[in-house]
Amino acid sequence: MSAALLGARRIVVKVGSSLVTNEGRGVDAEAVGNWCRQMAGLAAQGCEVVMVSSGAIAEGMKRLGWTTRPKELPELQAAAAVGQMGLAQMYESKLSEHGMGSAQVLLTHADLADRERYLNARSTLLTLLGLKVLPVINENDTVVNDEIKFGDNDTLGALVANLVEADALIILTDQKGLYSADPRKDPDARFIDVAEAGDPALERMAGGAGSSIGRGGMITKVLAAKRAAGSGASTVIAWGREPDVLLRLMAGEAIGTALLAGTPKLAARKQWMADHLQMRGAVVIDDGAVIKLREEGKSLLPIGVVEVQGEFHRGDVIAVRSSAGGEVARGLANYSSAEARLIARKPSSQIAGLLGYVAEPELIHRDNLVLS
Repeated sequence: MSAALLGARRIVVKVGSSLVTNEGRGVDAEAVGNWCRQMAGLAAQGCEVVMVSSGAIAEGMKRLGWTTRPKELPELQAAAAVGQMGLAQMYESKLSEHGMGSAQVLLTHADLADRERYLNARSTLLTLLGLKVLPVINENDTVVNDEIKFGDNDTLGALVANLVEADALIILTDQKGLYSADPRKDPDARFIDVAEAGDPALERMAGGAGSSIGRGGMITKVLAAKRAAGSGASTVIAWGREPDVLLRLMAGEAIGTALLAGTPKLAARKQWMADHLQMRGAVVIDDGAVIKLREEGKSLLPIGVVEVQGEFHRGDVIAVRSSAGGEVARGLANYSSAEARLIARKPSSQIAGLLGYVAEPELIHRDNLVLS
């Protein structure tokens, strides 16, 4: 268990609908307040926390006086629109009680599938964390139909963990953790304290049915852990009403089920970059920039670029080459090839004047760059 959260400084916390809304009765102020108090405590310890919260549709159902989840898409979208107001207000008020700023961020899977929108979302979230503001993320159920029909916030939590390069994902649920079988049906069911994320046996153990309020079951949490492990983040599945669960987990206490990532975060990211064998283009950098990257671990600034090769878009993986022709690194481009040609050899302070906007001061940020 301690290995799952040991040294974790950036974590994603996901809470489900049944917990947030007290089984559909409306946003549970006491429960949300407890989580906000704990997240503020973690922030005071130097942790960066991102919250992924379900509950908009359930809160909307309560406000609209509906006792059963509707099946028609427009009604689901209407419930999400109504409920999102209460959800955001509750997190804002509870976090402000502990001196924490908050921000609402609505995402869809499509936002994270498109590389340019992925980078935009990443930049926003990292900026919020840098400002000591806690992002509260939910799916944008109001405008996207497939998330309501097929999606779940366990998956979104894993995608956000990948997006912000979190060290760990904590999934708070209405179960104590993962069992080898359904303990309600099998008296011999064994509790799983720790396992490796992605182990096929875990998927066979997990049940598939969610509650009448939410859409996920234990299987979605097991699959989310597998996805998070792809970027080197371990996952803990724990009961959301366990007293001070977040504080105790981060202190190393064994609570719930720990699903450990088999690959460290940096190694996972390097492997992801290395897998992009067909890169869209490249930039050639001067000797000073080579030293900045290799010896000082700096980001690649436009002023160090002497040539742009090929055609690429913002978010594509490109090669970084020295003037001698060898590959120095590869990384995610913050600008397209056309934009890169305009800002090459120029200081970052001139980007706005040249392009009319600034996406990032770096051509490739050091967090998105892997040395060759």
